[in-house]
Amino acid sequence: MKKQNVRTLSLIVSTFTYLLVGAAIFDVLESETEKRRKEALDAIEKMVIRKYNISEDDFKIMETVVLKTEPHKAGQQWKFAGAFYYATTVLTTIGYGHSTPNTISGKLFTMFYGIVGIPLGLVMFQSIGERLNKFSSVVIRNVKRLLNCKDVQASEINLICVVTTLSCLTIAGGAAAFSRYEGWSYFDSIYYCFITLTTIGFGDMVALQKDNALDNKPEYVMFALIFILFGLAIVAASLNLLVLRFVTMNTEDERRDEAEALQAAQGAVRLEGDVITANGSILSGRVGNHGETVSLDDEASVCSCRCSGFQKKRRRPRFTVRRSPGKISHLLPMQQLPQPSERAEVRPPPPLTPLLQLSTLHQHRASI
Repeated sequence: MKKQNVRTLSLIVSTFTYLLVGAAIFDVLESETEKRRKEALDAIEKMVIRKYNISEDDFKIMETVVLKTEPHKAGQQWKFAGAFYYATTVLTTIGYGHSTPNTISGKLFTMFYGIVGIPLGLVMFQSIGERLNKFSSVVIRNVKRLLNCKDVQASEINLICVVTTLSCLTIAGGAAAFSRYEGWSYFDSIYYCFITLTTIGFGDMVALQKDNALDNKPEYVMFALIFILFGLAIVAASLNLLVLRFVTMNTEDERRDEAEALQAAQGAVRLEGDVITANGSILSGRVGNHGETVSLDDEASVCSCRCSGFQKKRRRPRFTVRRSPGKISHLLPMQQLPQPSERAEVRPPPPLTPLLQLSTLHQHRASI
């Protein structure tokens, strides 16, 4: 089986195993908390209904009003600042879900906008990541020259360390800023930065969603947008080194397979079995001076005499000698016995000639 197929099957098995293990761990970590939270919310709902003497339908109306009002706390979501924030989440595939189009024309334009914008954004971040890796390699080489290192080339491990450090610094710096502006804990801010820069975008925590930040804090809006775009470029640089390495391995294996197939096609003409000569030696299919395969010419004669020049050239089928090399007497040419009157002048028989005469082209290449 090819290496690519083995690697693909291994990845499929590993991915599904990883999913099963993750589901089991999340079940253990979150299921009990979810159950307790639901029980607490049901108790509060009953208490409010009983305290203010309202029906369950009225409570559902209040609940809907609260949920629908939440996005408007950030200000006008569809003015230029909010629309630019929404367009950024579409192009980067973050998709918080904090604001969504309500009109048919808005939903239709979102689909067409994403069809063109998402590939454009991926290519842009990919290109920025490649340039960043190139710049990092230049910096690494200069640092190694200053440290008088023998090997001044930037290896993949060096680049991975650099972009990982940059990613950690970006997340740490962004978390400090969001913790200050949003009032979140530092851990929640780190969680938000990670979910954003990996384009997971749960939407449980979204910046710029309170105190009319979209209208009253333009500097904070600018910082949030720059953080998203710059941070995604850093993450793209990391993905270039981690993910594309696997693609490179697949490409190398495919090229190697193609080269082996081409080499096999060039040496496809081979002897099918061993050719046995009259002296009992075996002419194997690989007896060239450099391990090359010796093949039979279509024009070579199979008889014991050198009559190839007088025979009509025709293609002969390949054959395989099945008998043991020691039992070849039936293959030897029969010598005619002399008449009784000529016994006095009996001459020694001529030397046995090989059963199969190779062409002049192959005689100097094959070693029998």
